Amino acid sequence: MAAPITHHTIAIAQVIQIVQGARQHGLDVDAILQRSGIAPALLDSPLSRVTQDQYAALIIVLRRVMHDELWGLCRHPLKLGSFVQSCRLLVQCRTLGEALHTGFQFYHLMLDDFVPRMLVSQGVVSVRLVSRGERDIALAYAERSFCFFSYGLASWLVARRIPLLEVTYPEADAPYTTDAERLFQAPVSYGRSRLGFRFDARWLDLPVVQNTQSLQEFLLQAPASLLVKYRDQSSLTERIRRLLRRHLAAEMPSLEAVGQALAMTPQTLRRRLRDEGQGYQAIKDDLRRDVAIEYLGQPELTLPDIALHLGFSEASTFHRAFKGWTGLSPGVYRQTRLPPPDA
Repeated sequence: MAAPITHHTIAIAQVIQIVQGARQHGLDVDAILQRSGIAPALLDSPLSRVTQDQYAALIIVLRRVMHDELWGLCRHPLKLGSFVQSCRLLVQCRTLGEALHTGFQFYHLMLDDFVPRMLVSQGVVSVRLVSRGERDIALAYAERSFCFFSYGLASWLVARRIPLLEVTYPEADAPYTTDAERLFQAPVSYGRSRLGFRFDARWLDLPVVQNTQSLQEFLLQAPASLLVKYRDQSSLTERIRRLLRRHLAAEMPSLEAVGQALAMTPQTLRRRLRDEGQGYQAIKDDLRRDVAIEYLGQPELTLPDIALHLGFSEASTFHRAFKGWTGLSPGVYRQTRLPPPDA
């Protein structure tokens, strides 16, 4: 029996960055967060995290409140309906290459603060975002979000994850790119002049398989679907997470036991995890943290119940571990969990 998939949680730093526009426009950020099911108190704890559903709800609320599909982060708003219109154009394209060209042309007309560009050279596609004015922290987050969602949309169009060769960031973005390697599942480098990503040009010939009918279902699920749908479930990190999820309530297997289950030597396992920017202990801690946050949203589970489900023999041990992971005790964190938003 397959273990249930545990979605990765999202660092509170992402929440702090996406509400910059609302804050700069003098809006009540606390009220916006509460409408999204996020307790404002979480912003005061740098290690805290939110679920993907909470973050997706925040995107929707910000879009409605700001009347801007880039949430007030740019100097000029991106008109509501831009994303839907671009999707309608893209599902009419024959190939991924045609879709990227069409989509970037569309956003050249819609965006005033930066433009997406695509260059094909020596068998490699380079997608870059070029700022049209001064690039402050808010605009930088808008660009990074546009980059991530463009990649997610491209993968949806061809119904498969497009493997990236590299994601590039300007050096100034380094302190703000929380979980970048995990989000793109690709090597990340800094110090480049432009934000962007690169992939093998042969993927441009992939056929667009989506149509107007599948688009309707996609739009009902967006933006949440773009956060997770085409994650590479075959990566070693994800395979280990699924394996460990089956053992959470008992003693976690050793690295050697995991290697044996995956037909790898411990040395090979460590090396491949290093290539993915991961360590075995970090995977165990992140999984327990993410499942704990998931369980804390289920009021029928007591804290001792959750501790047992996570393999802790005593609630006090779980308490200390959770506080180390998030900066908050599980009891306090549970109090910050707001009811699901109506919107």
